Order: sequence, then structure tokens, then C-alpha cells
Amino acid sequence: MDLFLPTYFPSIRQMAAMVQSKELVFECQDNYQKQTYRNRMSIAHAQGVLLLSIPIKHNKIQGRLKTQTTQSETDFPWASQHWKSIQTAYRSSPFFEYYEDELSDLFANDSVFLQEHNLKIYQRLIELLGHSGHFKRSTNYLPKGSGSDFRFLANIKQIQEAPLPEYTQVFHTEHGFISNLSVIDLLFNLGPQSLSYLQNITIIN
Repeated sequence: MDLFLPTYFPSIRQMAAMVQSKELVFECQDNYQKQTYRNRMSIAHAQGVLLLSIPIKHNKIQGRLKTQTTQSETDFPWASQHWKSIQTAYRSSPFFEYYEDELSDLFANDSVFLQEHNLKIYQRLIELLGHSGHFKRSTNYLPKGSGSDFRFLANIKQIQEAPLPEYTQVFHTEHGFISNLSVIDLLFNLGPQSLSYLQNITIIN
């Protein structure tokens, strides 16, 4: 059993671990935590790395939020802004038009339940990668030691392993290779070769 947290357009390293998993279980009973990829993704941009964050609705009366009940704020149109940033960053990439219509509807609504939205994103990405994405959901919080624990891959401040194998990115000339962005960077730049790339990454638990 390999344990993961559903994240917002997963990092390449997390996606690699998921496609290589033989028994993928999503932790669905955890408490929401800030500074994680639960509500954030990193993309390449003209200025370097751009972090896109879903604003979260907090209720001080409730105390700790469960990730499965965490909702996005709707005070401003974050979803359309994210999609515009992605279009600006990747319009010139080799495979943007190939995947554009398959991804645009995931940015159609500013009101989402974060966990369900992330699971929907995972399922869509798996389809686009051409991989069978079977998974289970945890029915109670699973402690450490419950199989291979990859939940740390959702932590923005995790210690980075060695850089991933390089591939040509949109802003490669300006910034050099930027490792471990969101998997959409891989899709837009490598297209159908993305799954093979992910399957050949060495994952250290």
C-alpha cells in the first residue's frame, strides 16, 4: 500500500510515485495544513517559477479544518486567473493545444471542495497520461508505518532530492531547467512521452 495526499496538479515527483504505485491509497481523513501542495502548484513562467494557490475559506469557530470539508474562497476569480496564467506560460509549448480543451473545464468554477477537486484533477491527468489510475480512499486517518508513506511529497518545504532528468521547457533558454514543477509542465512540453518519463524516475521513500 502506497499512501499519498491528493494535491492540486501534483508535482512531477509525486506524479511519478503515483504512476509507479501498485496499490495507491489517498489519505482522505487528514487535517488541512497550510504551506502544502494541497492547494498549490508551481509552473514555469517568464519570471521563473510561479506559484498558483487556491484561496481557502477558513472558519475560526470550527477550529481545525478537515481537508475533505475544506472549500475555496470565492471573493475573487482565482480559477480563471490560474487558467490565464497557465495559458500565458504554456501557449507556445509543443503540446498545449493538444491538452488545452481537456484541462480548461477544471478551471471553470471558483467554488470547489478542495479534496474532491484534487481527486478529479488526478483522474483527468491519469487519462491524459494514458495510465490506469485505480486508487482507494482511506476511511480513517492512517498513521506512519501503514505501508509506503509518500504524504511528505505534498509538503512544499520538503528537502529536495537530486534534480530530475532534464527535458526542454518553454523558458529553458532564460532560466535553465527548473526541476519538479507541476506535472502539467511535463505534459505541455513532452506530451505523449510524459508517462515514460514518469515511469523512469527513481523514487526514494
